[in-house]
Amino acid sequence: MQLTHDTTNFNSKKFPVILLLDNITSEANIGSIFRLADAFGVEKLLFHGTPPNLDSNRLKRTARNTHKTVDFEVYEDATPMITDLVEDGYKMIAVEITSSSQPISDFKADSEKILLVGGNERHGISEDILKNCDLAYHIEMFGKNSSMNVAQSLGIALYEITKVLCS
Repeated sequence: MQLTHDTTNFNSKKFPVILLLDNITSEANIGSIFRLADAFGVEKLLFHGTPPNLDSNRLKRTARNTHKTVDFEVYEDATPMITDLVEDGYKMIAVEITSSSQPISDFKADSEKILLVGGNERHGISEDILKNCDLAYHIEMFGKNSSMNVAQSLGIALYEITKVLCS
């Protein structure tokens, strides 16, 4: 028998993980990210750049009301907030394929607080943000394409990170 929201036995838990969304514009992706943030107990979302259109029916349908329950903030320029979070002990981690990125399956928690960065659908994480990241992790892929949808990649990264934080 399939369980409903009211009949699951999942324990509610918040992790010291903040998602920095670097100019993510797709309403479907933003809705999916709200839903992922709820599912993985993310502390909050920080929108950097283009503000999300919270009136979008597509965003609302995809988010399934999580846009009303997940904490978020919107910044045209999140640089001061990023500086504050890093000074507060957050380790800034990019989900991006770079010359020094490691597979996300190798993630080790050497910091309790994580600022996880996802990038724009077409251009990835901006150089200004990427150069401030402490680490970059990528998702190993086995096809010919070298990119993945940002919401999907954040979901995989959150799964790997919360798995380590729970152990």
